[in-house]
Amino acid sequence: MSSDNPTSGDNQQETLVPRLELDPMWVVGFVDGEGCFSVSIHRNPHVRRTFGWQIQAAFQVYQHERHRVTLEAMAQFFRLGRIRPKGPASRVLTYSVWAASDLEEVIVPFFEQYPLVVKHDDFCKFAWIVRSMRQKEHLTTDGFERIARLAFSMNDQGKQRARSLDEVLAGSSETVRRAHPL
Repeated sequence: MSSDNPTSGDNQQETLVPRLELDPMWVVGFVDGEGCFSVSIHRNPHVRRTFGWQIQAAFQVYQHERHRVTLEAMAQFFRLGRIRPKGPASRVLTYSVWAASDLEEVIVPFFEQYPLVVKHDDFCKFAWIVRSMRQKEHLTTDGFERIARLAFSMNDQGKQRARSLDEVLAGSSETVRRAHPL
């Protein structure tokens, strides 16, 4: 029995999501409004080389789940990063790039070539921190302190941070004193 309707998966009609071709200047404007360059500093006692603190730089862009195609286009544009829910019950998605090499080799050069307007100052600090960390400067007491101070000066002076700069610096100094007593 023959039919005009193909049955193979290759020929079945699919619901197609439009694929967005992003222009670099559109990406800059979108990131200026919906993106974030951040450097988090979290207590992690297993990380001795950075005085019990873990430093993590990240580039993130947020969108409601109904606009997932925009974040997918962003991931395709940069050819890296991941899309995840912002939280367990959140309907907001986050496109994130965390890998230090991806940040230094792709994200930072892109935004240096195509400068931001609104987030320009935070980006410049972020770029300096990413490069400093790739050069292992955060593994020295002075380098750690410079990075922490700069990170806390970003994103409205770090008003959403759980710990104060004084607490982070005091914790790193105490760790250094315990490891290297006089």
